[in-house]
Amino acid sequence: MKDLPNSPESRDIASVVHAYTNLKKHQETGPMVIREGKGIWVYDESGKGYIEGLAGLWCTSLGFGENRLVEAAARQMKELPFYHVFASKTHHPAIELAERLLALVPVPMSKAFFANSGSEANDSVVKIVWYYNNALGRPEKKKIISRLKGYHGVTVAAASMTGLPANHMDFDLPIANITHADCPHYYRYGAPGESEEDFATRLAESLEKQIQDEGPETVAAFIAEPVMGAGGVIVPPKTYFEKIQAVLKKHDILFIADEVICGFGRTGNMFGSETFNLQPDMMTMAKALSSAYLPISAVLMNDKIFEVLSENSDKIGTFGHGFTYSGHPVPAAVAVETLKIYEERDIIGHVRGVMGQFQKRLHGFASHPMVGETRGVGLVGAVELVRDKATKEPFNPAHGVGAFVTAQAQENGLIVRAMGDSVAFSPPLIITEAEIDDMFDRFGEALEVGQTMAAGLD
Repeated sequence: MKDLPNSPESRDIASVVHAYTNLKKHQETGPMVIREGKGIWVYDESGKGYIEGLAGLWCTSLGFGENRLVEAAARQMKELPFYHVFASKTHHPAIELAERLLALVPVPMSKAFFANSGSEANDSVVKIVWYYNNALGRPEKKKIISRLKGYHGVTVAAASMTGLPANHMDFDLPIANITHADCPHYYRYGAPGESEEDFATRLAESLEKQIQDEGPETVAAFIAEPVMGAGGVIVPPKTYFEKIQAVLKKHDILFIADEVICGFGRTGNMFGSETFNLQPDMMTMAKALSSAYLPISAVLMNDKIFEVLSENSDKIGTFGHGFTYSGHPVPAAVAVETLKIYEERDIIGHVRGVMGQFQKRLHGFASHPMVGETRGVGLVGAVELVRDKATKEPFNPAHGVGAFVTAQAQENGLIVRAMGDSVAFSPPLIITEAEIDDMFDRFGEALEVGQTMAAGLD
């Protein structure tokens, strides 16, 4: 790092030095310990409060301290603290949760399979896709196409579908039969003069070529998040999914919508599939399914898939997949109560009422000299920091500019997440307009300190 500028026009250098020192302190002294939470706020051991600008990990949709969820868990613990869903057995919370989910989704689905995390749900999808094609006598039709910068989890198969190099390096990933298509980030990968629609057409044509190169008879499924989350909050370009789905349909390739982050109101509809007019054969969901109060996830599948699984399992004598805690009654009861709260409090209506202010404040940073792009939908968004606004040149990753800005935001009482130099926002869905303003005000102050720091970089 160069000496920081000390001209009269420069910003408060003391605050920059303090922020940089604090970043190093956090890196050297270990984690911040969170003691309690209330609403959109969490509090550390010293009692300092922070706006949880990422809802934990995109998940605490109803915020912290929702007593109805606590009470639902306690009731279920007293009544039936555990039972499984194997060998033709089940229980009421799992039945009710499955029925409610099947009634909520925007496309016809037939059955629900429960797991404990988004990773487990997406891992289960891989096994189901392979099982399905074996049952149909198509043992060669096994390849699954994900996308670069997509995120689908960290178990072996889910991490393989994840299109982030750090999740593969030194893990011997990806495994066989998993491949990746282009990242649909128009700002980064659109050609000069190319419209969003033309960019989407080019990506669909690229997917068509990829399928042809692999052999259509070998490609089984395509998995995608409606909005990419951990890859940088990448919103699909106009007409993208319409064109991608046409390619999949042409080659009899299953479409899987990963709703782990987008589901349950995040994009302004109950599911991201509704926001972007997706017609998936399977959907995975987790996180906001229980407002993250207890671990639970689900795979929903349509009749086309279920009937094949059912017939093949009759032939084998069992469906040899499941987890001890699949549909655990306590998380299932909490998830049911979460869905009731969404309906009774019209959480979707609330999101639609405040997301305009969220997007206005988010995009208000677009003119900042350090910001290359602002992007988002509903109550999720990101600010991408760049070294040169005109050329889109990124900062040297070694400088950790995004990490520096988020560390300064934390000093300001705001927790957000840097994914490289893209800073993500995904607050609890219960956030108010006044709290949205407070959140972005705190970030704006951190960004100003970050700009001064960046001015001193080589």
